[in-house]
Amino acid sequence: MLVVGIDPGTARTGYGFVAENAQGDLEAVAYGVIETPAGMEPEKRLQILYRELNQLLLLHRPQSAGVEKLFFDRNVTTALAVGQARGVALLALVENQVAVSEYTPVAVKQAVVGYGGADKNQVQQMVTALLGLEKIPKPDDAADALAVAICHLHSSRFARMAE
Repeated sequence: MLVVGIDPGTARTGYGFVAENAQGDLEAVAYGVIETPAGMEPEKRLQILYRELNQLLLLHRPQSAGVEKLFFDRNVTTALAVGQARGVALLALVENQVAVSEYTPVAVKQAVVGYGGADKNQVQQMVTALLGLEKIPKPDDAADALAVAICHLHSSRFARMAE
């Protein structure tokens, strides 16, 4: 099973495609970020995000996706921009007929590290270990997207077992 994890953002959206074989082993198939130029009009940044994400989905053809839910803190402007990027990502996924599940940052940390209060470094170390990578995926948004994909695979496995 191949899934994609997405860590949305307007300046930088992380993506991570992770495959799980019949034995439950995980493999990072592709990961990285979609970056948009600072100072560009917001609608053009969203267009770049949509086009590049669409190309990645057409190239890899994942069966399902995990997308990080919006975590609202104090910066309303940032929250709105991330919300717009999430909307574009969800649209690209739906248009490519990819089933979507959403996860809070706490749920992702719980699934990957076993502790919802884990820090970024702990998550990155576990992503590296679980995927058998030689080094921590960079930039951070790519590692976060891989963590979302791992969370999605774990959640999907539990859902299949409950059937």
